[in-house]
Amino acid sequence: MAPKYSNGIRFLFCLVSFVVIFGTASAQLSSENFYATTCGSALSTIKSAVNSAVSKERRMGASLLRLHFHDCFGCDASILLDDTSSFTGEKIAGPNSNSVRGFEVIDTIKSQLESSCPGVVSCADIVAVAARDSVVALGGSSWSVNLGRRDSTTASLTAANSNIPGPTLDLSALITAFSNKGFTAKEMVALSGSHTIGQARCTTFRTRIYNETNIDSTFATSTRSRCPSTGGDNNLSPLDVTSPNAFDNAYFKNLVSKKGLLHSDQQLFSGGSTDSQVNAYSTNLQTFKTDFANAMVKMGKLSPLTGSNGQIRTNCRKTN
Repeated sequence: MAPKYSNGIRFLFCLVSFVVIFGTASAQLSSENFYATTCGSALSTIKSAVNSAVSKERRMGASLLRLHFHDCFGCDASILLDDTSSFTGEKIAGPNSNSVRGFEVIDTIKSQLESSCPGVVSCADIVAVAARDSVVALGGSSWSVNLGRRDSTTASLTAANSNIPGPTLDLSALITAFSNKGFTAKEMVALSGSHTIGQARCTTFRTRIYNETNIDSTFATSTRSRCPSTGGDNNLSPLDVTSPNAFDNAYFKNLVSKKGLLHSDQQLFSGGSTDSQVNAYSTNLQTFKTDFANAMVKMGKLSPLTGSNGQIRTNCRKTN
């Protein structure tokens, strides 16, 4: 999705962001064998590069997953486009500036694939597969990525700065936003589990740790040490304080213990209709991993460019 969000959104909250803005129409993608005859090394090349990047910096796995979320307004690689003298892209948008990471990893993968099979594998497909491989590298379940996306020739700074709910939404607004795009409340909870990896900026959770009451006091105090009441907006704190670099179900266990970092996180376990689903995921890791993988497949099918639409960029940072 070429995520288009509100200024209030940051870091892995992109999950909600990106899903909520997707259109519900599904263009036709092909199976994971899409490049079998045209670039047989495509998937292994991506996997190898992702594993290498994650082994060097575990956080990169979360960053590559988030990059996919923030691209999936159409899953069209629009977020990768650099600004030019005549074009302003999405990288400086509020949700992305000084926040979205992993571009260099995508550049490396694209360069390798252009050497082995030039003009074949789209940047959008690279981003989608890299997100899957990142989750697997950090302990999550795999899923089959439908392929055949093509790359956009434009991007929208305006769209990237609007239309996306921030991390301050209450449960009812979250449920409605996801429902409007065809996702059930259960799928919304599963996708929110992406916050079991990665970090968030102080500016997105300051109000929660200083003003909210449904928060573990020890957790709030320790988090304040990294996020002062004023200043330090870009200071980072793990979305999952227990195991921020492992794709597990600790995020849900933390919610049960009132240790959700974002307001929108804790809303999933706040005496409402999703409490039971959070409880279920907190006690059954495999169920969460399976449901997350299935929801990612569904998300990846939302409105990509296919067929003769778009192009296969030679350089992911600029149009051909």
